[in-house]
Amino acid sequence: MEDDNKLVEERREKLRALREKGQAFPNDWRSADRAADLAARFGALDKAALEAKAATAKLAGRMMLKRVMGKASFATLQDGSGKIQIYVANDVAGEATHEAFKHWDLGDIVGVEGVLFKTNKGELTIQAKSLRLLVKALRPLPEKFHGLTDQEIRYRQRYVDLIVNPEVRSVFAARSKIVQSLRDTLIAEAYLEVETPMMQPIPGGAVARPFRTHHNALDMDLFLRIAPELYLKRLVVGGLERVFEINRNFRNEGMSPRHNPEFTMLEWYCAYQDVSYMVDLTEKLVRNAAQAAGGGTTATYQGKALDFGKPFARLPIPEAIRAQGIAGDLRDRKFLSQKLGAMGVEHKNDQGWGALQLMLFEAVAEKHLIEPTFVTDYPAEVSPLARRSDRDPDVVDRFELFIDAKEIANGFSELNDPEDQAERFREQAAKKDSGDAEAMHYDADYIRALEHGLPPTAGAGLGVDRLVMLLTDSASIRDVILFPQMRPE
Repeated sequence: MEDDNKLVEERREKLRALREKGQAFPNDWRSADRAADLAARFGALDKAALEAKAATAKLAGRMMLKRVMGKASFATLQDGSGKIQIYVANDVAGEATHEAFKHWDLGDIVGVEGVLFKTNKGELTIQAKSLRLLVKALRPLPEKFHGLTDQEIRYRQRYVDLIVNPEVRSVFAARSKIVQSLRDTLIAEAYLEVETPMMQPIPGGAVARPFRTHHNALDMDLFLRIAPELYLKRLVVGGLERVFEINRNFRNEGMSPRHNPEFTMLEWYCAYQDVSYMVDLTEKLVRNAAQAAGGGTTATYQGKALDFGKPFARLPIPEAIRAQGIAGDLRDRKFLSQKLGAMGVEHKNDQGWGALQLMLFEAVAEKHLIEPTFVTDYPAEVSPLARRSDRDPDVVDRFELFIDAKEIANGFSELNDPEDQAERFREQAAKKDSGDAEAMHYDADYIRALEHGLPPTAGAGLGVDRLVMLLTDSASIRDVILFPQMRPE
């Protein structure tokens, strides 16, 4: 720490000297080129061919390496696209410019203009005709920025992480492509992108503990959005028959490699369709995203091969449980309670067989769902917004997509019976009154919207962060969120 403070003070001294000479942070530099584009255009040419072209370049970047010699020096500049070498010599840039360059530091942002050439080792290089210091970096770049002990620093100082770790930049470039693919796929299916409130008087659309805030002018408490679902379905009531939103959600829950209190979801709804349509479209969205991220339909996640090209498996919850050697009545509360108790899974006396069956599935079957698998036949008790199945009213027309034992998407035929929905809201409200902080509120305005008539509708939500994790081989959700939530330093 003492050494770092000394280096910072030395750099501050250099900045003071620059200020004495004039504007220390100029804003009149305009780059004409990017490092990656220069490599694509000229990287394959040999030394003679490049010399014959007499190509020039003008760009700016952060100085990452520097080798100072007598009358000439080399440095590596990094811009947003990649890196390129520069050559600074007395006979071209001028002795005064070269001398000033020798005192610049790694991390400084430098503008260079000159002629492209190839070194004897074949490296594309800009011979600096002119050189300017655009930004003096007061803090040095870390010499070693890898390993578990630096994880906290990487997440807290993402700006440094992005500077020194090119693989991190590639993850977020892939994330952008994945999000754009999701958007493009839905727009091609005639969906309309919309925006819904992030501050809501009643948090709805999911079973989760919300964050609370206060609006001073209205003197009322509001909740940060836990899901946009109920607002998106209000739009379907209003006649927007195909809508989607790529949205930030906020859930006041614990943090883990799969959970961040602020996260990104894609939700979409389609009138006059059912859960089977939504399963097919979800599979298409994931497959297209895989191709956008990596150019193919296969990926490796933490050493496991995933194939998004073949049809995704379909598996009802009871079958998933029985596949793990559990025989018995999976709707018998006593049987389910005994199984959970034997495994040390805590549960409550007021939970019905549906909640206990889901807990048993999560305990014994979920961890085995590595390849993309649609899990179906969810109990109505744990699905307060889904339509009951016509073949069995105790279950709903719902699916969850699991990949590598992670829930990636959740969808169903929407419940559009206002009286059934009102009764389920009342059941949720009773649970909240009895101490369940994650249970839903009773949303009277949403019931009023349903009473105007929600068409038969299918809807789904997809966890963007978890999908990006899978498609970029990232072990933690913090690796795919630019600024994950952290404890105060």
